[in-house]
Amino acid sequence: MRRVMRWLLWTPAVLLLLGATLALVWLYRSLPGTDGRVVLAGLEREVAVTQDGLAVPVIRAGSRVDAYRALGYLHARDRLFQMDLARRKSAGELAEILGDKLLATDRRQRVYQARQAARAAAAALPPEQRTVLEAYAEGVNALMASLRAWPPEIELLGYRPGPWRAEDSLLVAFGMFQTLTTQEQDERMLTVMQRELPPEVFAFLTPDADEYGRPLVGGSEPRRPAQPIPLAALATLSGERSAQPLRVAVDADGLVAGSNQWAVGGRKTRDGRAMVANDMHLALGLPNTWYRAELRYGAARMAGVTLPGLPLLIAGSNGAVAWGFTNVDADVMDLVRIETDPADPDAYRTPAGPVRFDTHTETIPVRGAESLTVDLRRTIWGPVLPDPLLGSPVALRWTALQPQAMNLGLLEMDGAMTLERAMAVMNRCGIPPQNVVLADSGGRIAWTYAGVFPKRRGFDGLVARSWADGTVGWEGFLPPEALPRLIDPVDGYIATANNRTLGREYPHLIGHNFSHGFRAFRIAQRLAAMDGIEEADLLQLQLDTGSEFFEFYRRLVLELTATPSPGGGSELADARRSAEAWDGRMEADSRGIALLVRFRQRLAATVFEPFLRRCVQAEPGFAYAWREMETPLRALLRRRPEAALPDRRHASWRGFLSAELESIVRQLRADYAIDRVDKLTWGRVNEIHVRHPFGRLIALLSPFVDMPVFGSAGCSGYCVRILSGEHGASERFVISPNHAADGLFHMPGGQSGHPLSAHYRDQHQAWVDGAPLPFEAGVAEHGLTLVPAGAD
Repeated sequence: MRRVMRWLLWTPAVLLLLGATLALVWLYRSLPGTDGRVVLAGLEREVAVTQDGLAVPVIRAGSRVDAYRALGYLHARDRLFQMDLARRKSAGELAEILGDKLLATDRRQRVYQARQAARAAAAALPPEQRTVLEAYAEGVNALMASLRAWPPEIELLGYRPGPWRAEDSLLVAFGMFQTLTTQEQDERMLTVMQRELPPEVFAFLTPDADEYGRPLVGGSEPRRPAQPIPLAALATLSGERSAQPLRVAVDADGLVAGSNQWAVGGRKTRDGRAMVANDMHLALGLPNTWYRAELRYGAARMAGVTLPGLPLLIAGSNGAVAWGFTNVDADVMDLVRIETDPADPDAYRTPAGPVRFDTHTETIPVRGAESLTVDLRRTIWGPVLPDPLLGSPVALRWTALQPQAMNLGLLEMDGAMTLERAMAVMNRCGIPPQNVVLADSGGRIAWTYAGVFPKRRGFDGLVARSWADGTVGWEGFLPPEALPRLIDPVDGYIATANNRTLGREYPHLIGHNFSHGFRAFRIAQRLAAMDGIEEADLLQLQLDTGSEFFEFYRRLVLELTATPSPGGGSELADARRSAEAWDGRMEADSRGIALLVRFRQRLAATVFEPFLRRCVQAEPGFAYAWREMETPLRALLRRRPEAALPDRRHASWRGFLSAELESIVRQLRADYAIDRVDKLTWGRVNEIHVRHPFGRLIALLSPFVDMPVFGSAGCSGYCVRILSGEHGASERFVISPNHAADGLFHMPGGQSGHPLSAHYRDQHQAWVDGAPLPFEAGVAEHGLTLVPAGAD
């Protein structure tokens, strides 16, 4: 009996252990192989793939088509679930595998009809690009056909991905367009502001200039210069009171997808080589956005980062020219106010007369629930958006939905051996609009734009307009030769950081809501002071956390706390200690900066709120997210006009500002359970999360699939090292095109998307610590041979 009881007691533990063992065996079975010979149908000749200790592949092929067919195989081997999610997200097909929590996302995506747009773009590609796209798809499908076990995420969800099609790669590209070019909220914000605010207030709150601005081309004057404070109009707005309190959302950080980049010419480096440094800022996640690869075919020698799902080397080097990207923040999207026909609600006005809406019904499959049917409408300009603007329906005109705006032109970088040729390739690339910096093997550097930009007629694209009478609209796209260029400037360097790069003398309006100029200013300031530069110097600049930007707020705190207020508490004394403790940087151990960051965020919200209440009343979802709001904010904080006092409960600006400062101190003490804010380090505030989709969906899996949370140096936008929350540098590299062996590289996570792979996290700690890894693949540790069908 005792034996039976002991057996019964041990049975659950044994079964649990046995279950865990079987699960691990099953999971390990899905790890892909890295050695041997594999038949890959469609290959023209044998392809050799070696892989170094970080799983960076070097693909040696006889042709471009074979190289990208092999890349498709490797992308699918290491990142299949990521690729499937990417195409599903763009097409609005996530709920099919993840359930009704993703239904709202799918419903929104279906409005764009991105799958149809991707299909049209694929059909419009030149034959040589289409051939590469189809070869890549064949490589992906060959991998799926050979799997002995599916990736663990796919097995756990219990579904099977469909075949990869040429259009799916362009759906992945569409996702990057959506990340980098969605100005819909900008145009909604500006349309509301223009209608609801006096013209002088609208202009005051939306300049495209700041004290750190440094455009590269077109002179120094902005198109929307800083304006005087419109005192009378602000006083009127501030005096208006609504029946119930209205909170205006103010995005003081302007956190958007962006990047840093710079090129340094030969006369500033140790031995005359030119270099490119690039760190692209995106949402952080696992696996990482990018996949490292080297491709060698014919005379081509390509190395850098690729995007799983797309047959392109995105940024890197071809041995003669190196290049990197930052987002332009271009305006490539317009909201078109629709004038419906009073006699027929199913028709709308156009320059050619009334036209009926093109209607379309789609069904969204939902895992574990009934499918949802959605009715979509489309105009001659683009899809009708689900959300009206100021009560009127609007259609979307967007380059991403035009077949001409998306192509594989970057393929031609394999033969671009000079700056001039490389710039010509970039100017014709169908990618989201990007600043490109380039360096060549002769020590020269250059900058230009890549992507497609609309050519507007009769308006500037700032706010939504009706296009019904034909006086406004698009007249195609700017010709490639009209895009700006800069070669070998006298300073010996070129730097951009999503800032405004053009002055008003440039004849075409590219955008409006550019990022603040401080990052580009800081980079240029550091580069100007450097000589005898080596790669390690530029990596250190990528990690720079100096932030003169916040010195304005440090001085403001010191001013407010210079004389203790009668009967005041400990908050102002604590604030003063904090401001005095700040070292001017945003390092993990920096003290005082947490107070300055929070103080600025609070002031942006409370100073602007009284002037924007009309906007919230007119459009309940309104938010003020102008990325150059610092210009009007500092103007008000410097002058402090009584007419614009934000809170009339205080008799003066000083009283208002002191009360806000005291409130922030109390808030920080409560948030971090501390008694003195001057002891609060930035690393405790700036926690970084790098997560896998399953870590978000299933909390129990988080310890196994997510990276440990860590307190970090860096910032959201006002230092060079961008790292904040779940946003930051998705990669960093420094490269001289003909000195690849000296190049440096970082990225979070690793090459593999499989949580049990040794390469799931093996590059992560170097990215966290800022420790250099080699840009170029190292000594081969594994070898895979891909052979044509019938060769074995």
